[in-house]
Amino acid sequence: MKIGRIPPKVFFLLMAAVFVLVALLSMSWGQIDIPFKNIVALFCQYAGLPFFADVVVTPEQEAVLFHIRLPRTLVGLMVGAGLGASGTVMQGIFSNPLADPGIIGVSSGAAVGAVAAIAFGLSEVSLFALPICALVGSLAAVTLTVFLAMRHGKIPMMTLLLSGVVVGMMLGAVTAGILTVISEQKLQQYLFWTIGGLDYRRWEHVAMGAGPILLGAAVMILMARHLNILVLGDVEAKAVGMPVAKYRLGMMTIASLVTATGVCISGNIGFVGLVVPHMMRLIVGPDHRLLLPASLLAGGAFLVFCDTVGRVIAAPMEVRVGIMTAFIGTPYFLWLLRRAHNVMR
Repeated sequence: MKIGRIPPKVFFLLMAAVFVLVALLSMSWGQIDIPFKNIVALFCQYAGLPFFADVVVTPEQEAVLFHIRLPRTLVGLMVGAGLGASGTVMQGIFSNPLADPGIIGVSSGAAVGAVAAIAFGLSEVSLFALPICALVGSLAAVTLTVFLAMRHGKIPMMTLLLSGVVVGMMLGAVTAGILTVISEQKLQQYLFWTIGGLDYRRWEHVAMGAGPILLGAAVMILMARHLNILVLGDVEAKAVGMPVAKYRLGMMTIASLVTATGVCISGNIGFVGLVVPHMMRLIVGPDHRLLLPASLLAGGAFLVFCDTVGRVIAAPMEVRVGIMTAFIGTPYFLWLLRRAHNVMR
């Protein structure tokens, strides 16, 4: 099997190289530039490797790298990879390339949890109160959506989609109601969260997201073959002995958990889970054994690249990553759609 004219191994080596290069750029560029060789020298020193020993690294560069840039980059890579993989799973489950991870209420639930934490002052008590409340809100919204859609142990996709829309509208009304009674300062805090950003990410955020996102992404990739069967339809899946409802619910739960974790540590970043899987599908095809890892790598690289550009494009001001994903991703997405349309003609 080839991706265009490139063998899959070569393609994924190139994707991994882009992934690493974008991470290095993120750690290098900023108000204080750190040369690549200094970054590599610091990693070698911490790992006890005898390379780049003659490179002089200032204490300022070391502090910026390990206390600011590295955790921010790792959070961006994890969140982007999780959103890319989760979007691929949701589009496969719904057999709809326009589906995204928030389609069953993840984002709406997170918004209610976040605005509640801000309104009741919990975000002032602890740095992690807001992300924890957002996570709880996301999982509660998904649970409610699935409960409303389930009929006799089955989850019809159309009913699930409509339930997600209804729950999203209801939670949107709750969020709007809370926003009308909070102070202007708290309203601004919620606005910054809902745009999404990677600023002020710390090692605690890395630890909070690493387990659910990495484990969930690994499980989704391992279940790629089952997702290929689900895409064929319920009749075909049952014909090969697959318990459709269990697999669909399980994969949807994992994708929702990964998305909710990403939203809780980075804010409500849209666009990545919708567009990145679509972009990769146009390149690698519909086989989820290739599409899932490709979307994972592309999602992480895309989000960190957008964050890096947002940091340097208007320095010392910073354009938040949620804005940059739309500005950078939309033209490329439209170009890909146009190119695919021309090929089909």
